Amino acid sequence: MPDIPASILPFWTEFEASVGGNVAHRFLEATYFDDNEPSANELAQLVLAGVKRATAGLVWTYELPGAVAPKVGDLTVVTDWQGTALCVIETTRIDVVPFDQVSEEFASTEGEGDGSLRYWREAHQAFFARECARIGREPHPQMPVLCERFQVIYRRAA
Repeated sequence: MPDIPASILPFWTEFEASVGGNVAHRFLEATYFDDNEPSANELAQLVLAGVKRATAGLVWTYELPGAVAPKVGDLTVVTDWQGTALCVIETTRIDVVPFDQVSEEFASTEGEGDGSLRYWREAHQAFFARECARIGREPHPQMPVLCERFQVIYRRAA
């Protein structure tokens, strides 16, 4: 059984009560999107607004010791930068494609910036370059990208 972090346990308990049962076996992680506070908080708001319905990560980061790649049916608690739980998302689809073959449709579904593929490539090239530096890899146009689609299935009560 996955270990639900104590910081989000009350939120998770509310979520489980709303779905009528224990779904901890589907818990993947509690996380925010991006690697900086302003962007993480902005992206969390895009998720809550239904604009951001996808995310992308380097496959290489999921190959690191202790890392777990998402799979269809997994549940993730989206937080802000400070770790405040905001919503639960369910992974609905996973595709692995080379960076230079990520589609315009996926970029639009990810919902960042102006939603264009051009914006997606610029923003993710910069982010993946930082990730590659962190894990000791060299970025290139064919680096494998895990494209995850999701839906919000629970949000914090007002």
